[in-house]
Amino acid sequence: MLAVQRAARVATLGLRRANVAPALGRALSQSATAGKPIECDAAIAWEPKKEYWKDALTIEKVIVDPPGPGEVRVKITHAALCHTDAFTLEGSDPEGLFPAVLGHEAAGIVESVGEGVTTVKPGDKVIPCYQAECFEHDQHSDHCPRCRGYRVGKTNLCGKIRPYTGAGVMKSDGKPRFRSARTGEALYHYMGVSAFSQYTVLHEESCAKIRDDAPLETMNLLGCGLATGWGAVQNTAKVEPESICAIFGMGTVGLAVIEACKRAGAKQIIGVDLDDNKKSLAEEFGVTDFVNPTKFGDRPIQEVLVEMTGGGVDYSFDCTGNVKVMRSALEACHIGWGKSVVIGVAGAGQEISTRPFQLVTGRVWMGTAFGGFKSRSEVPKLVDQCMAGELKVDPYITHQVNLSNINRAFELMHNGESLRTVIYMDNDATNSA
Repeated sequence: MLAVQRAARVATLGLRRANVAPALGRALSQSATAGKPIECDAAIAWEPKKEYWKDALTIEKVIVDPPGPGEVRVKITHAALCHTDAFTLEGSDPEGLFPAVLGHEAAGIVESVGEGVTTVKPGDKVIPCYQAECFEHDQHSDHCPRCRGYRVGKTNLCGKIRPYTGAGVMKSDGKPRFRSARTGEALYHYMGVSAFSQYTVLHEESCAKIRDDAPLETMNLLGCGLATGWGAVQNTAKVEPESICAIFGMGTVGLAVIEACKRAGAKQIIGVDLDDNKKSLAEEFGVTDFVNPTKFGDRPIQEVLVEMTGGGVDYSFDCTGNVKVMRSALEACHIGWGKSVVIGVAGAGQEISTRPFQLVTGRVWMGTAFGGFKSRSEVPKLVDQCMAGELKVDPYITHQVNLSNINRAFELMHNGESLRTVIYMDNDATNSA
């Protein structure tokens, strides 16, 4: 069913691309709203809700203040729903703040910029990036403790604005730029993005400027899930040809990992999931073997994988956020050299464990955020690769919904009916789910 839905979406997207946003970009480059508050629609999360798929967000008018120094106000045209949004909405995120405007995987067009902004201008197409990237002068001056590792390529985890994005506010004054038009109450930002609003305010460090001909209805996926999966293979694990890989969890990120492993030349790609219905789709993306742990009784899945690969996999990837699965993924790795990459985000207070012997004997346990990509400088390169046909985005999009029906996207996710659902922020989806 997902394969059929994907084919229909690809056909629809192809028809829409002749009309992607050039006129809107020109209009925003001459915006009459610059320097003024904007009233627009947004999906507000007033409080956490365990059953996040049951109408947890409300569509209301919000006031979006003008950008302050070093800030950029963006008209969000398209956003995609990620499991991290649901993770926060259900109350599992230790940094979750409410009331808030959620959403972090998106694309849009710059409406106006604040004082001192030089890297983007009104009318530019951008992908907001929750993982920010500071500027060269910041790194040379050791702006934060991470700079010494960042500038030599040891990490992509910029710390310049992280304390503020984690607190749901802007760096220039420590305040949010959203407030409810109905109550006047301030609304927290989310992951430095807040994509579920027709307009949002970002730090300049979070704006990846992309080419003018990029279709925003698809490129929005590069703001999180696909970049994370591709980068986990390319940048973090550095999978080589002829490798044996195991991927735990066949959602969007897991499929992106599979795709990247295939592109890297892996000879055996094992997909691990509890749902047999995901087997055919996983095979489309490159899985050579599909394993359902429930078919082996009480036998640990790591034992099954060690046996079927003659000693263990070279690389494993956890895309579930389940700490028990993380352990299985590590222990499925080959003694002496196997690497296991943790991608999934676990709930607040959860811890991982294994016997020290697993690590003493050469296995490596590592994690990745945003796939190791530096956002402002490297996301535009991913867009170029997509536009050249080297990377595929369309196959991951199974549904589209209007902002007015955003709760339907959470329902589809919860029911396992979707990969990525793209939210059309101007309520102009042609085939709304």
